[in-house]
Amino acid sequence: MRLKPESLKIDVAKVSERLIGLTRRLVESSKASGVVLGVSGGLDSSTTAFLLAKALGGEKVYAVSLPEEGLSNPEDVEDARMLAERLGLNFFKVEISELTRRFFSLVPVFDEAAQVANGNVKARVRMCILYYFANRFNLLVAGTGNRSELLTGYFTKYGDGASDFLPLGALYKTQVKQLAAHLGVPEKIILKTPTAGLWANQTDEEELGVKYEVLDLILHGLIDLGLTISQVASELSIPESLVERVKSMVEASQHKRRPPIIISPF
Repeated sequence: MRLKPESLKIDVAKVSERLIGLTRRLVESSKASGVVLGVSGGLDSSTTAFLLAKALGGEKVYAVSLPEEGLSNPEDVEDARMLAERLGLNFFKVEISELTRRFFSLVPVFDEAAQVANGNVKARVRMCILYYFANRFNLLVAGTGNRSELLTGYFTKYGDGASDFLPLGALYKTQVKQLAAHLGVPEKIILKTPTAGLWANQTDEEELGVKYEVLDLILHGLIDLGLTISQVASELSIPESLVERVKSMVEASQHKRRPPIIISPF
């Protein structure tokens, strides 16, 4: 069996040390004064915060909570604040509701029912705020996305998909969990239900239509091992239609992972 949970087991000490060293060298070579990241109180941003604090020291890390009134869970905001205090980070809270309401009020084609388009605006507003911090204090923006999200396109183009570097971008979601436990991320945060928080009752796995534990093995089989759809389905005892759907997500989201296409007349 090539596809089993153990297939994605990583040497957390080695991976942690490598990521910390690479991050430190990247920031130093960029002549940046530090980094900024959005903190949601969830697994990915918390794990990223731990890595950045270990690499640079908390005083060089700006952690920005970007909640939306009436939608974001106040407990998540407090978890983000608690984590920042524990790591000695510079913590800021910027409530985005007024900005998004104003945006929607000015756009003549705004439609309250356009859930995805409206949710993407929120992700892009949040990234605009992070880049303001970056410009203001000479910082690099650290993205918090993982490989599972990047491959399936589960991110907003020029929103949470926009950053200067991605410390977790080479790790599947299940591998991020392993790393988080090693770094000391509180179990309460590791066990949270993953959500992008763009609309009410949204969860990652419901929107993706598959549990991360299964998704990661499908991606590992298709991308890393080059297995066929039928081989992946057989090894995981799942319908071929599910594997085909994941493959389609990877193919359909290629444009999100590429720089803008330059159409040259020459």
